[in-house]
Amino acid sequence: MPLSETLARVDADLAAGRVPVARQRLRGLVSSFPYDLTLRRRLAEVYRLYGDAAEAGRWMYLEEDRKADETAAFETRHESPGRRMKALAWRGPEAMAATSFAERQLVAVRTACAEELGHPVDWDDPASYQDGLEETYEETPSEPWTAGGVLAGVGCLVGALAFLAIWVNGVVALFG
Repeated sequence: MPLSETLARVDADLAAGRVPVARQRLRGLVSSFPYDLTLRRRLAEVYRLYGDAAEAGRWMYLEEDRKADETAAFETRHESPGRRMKALAWRGPEAMAATSFAERQLVAVRTACAEELGHPVDWDDPASYQDGLEETYEETPSEPWTAGGVLAGVGCLVGALAFLAIWVNGVVALFG
């Protein structure tokens, strides 16, 4: 579908109050046209409707007239340069940026990431900057079973079986 037609659908979705659909369409467009700053700006506007400053800051990060509070929220949510690289969803050389400000922003993020990781990184090679992006997840050790936990589990199982029996009886009665 052509860009103009998709943008018309975004406008229609927003006018009809279908904000999640408009957001999804714009995310797809940004993915397809990562160099188009107007699409990123439109996506930031949609996130402002949700009150999500960090996402608005994410999509306005390459704009000179970005809002300081949104930029700070984005940088707080994506603390490391590698996370920022991933979040910005840029592809290709920074020279493809539409403005010199955007180009400088992209260079700064990539350079900071390379310095942090100690090796060159490339927007087109996510593996080059995803070192350390794994979530820090520590599995909590399982606790011993308790009588209350066992009874709750049995209760859930009995409830599910009762629902299934009622459903089967309904189907049998319906189709005889």
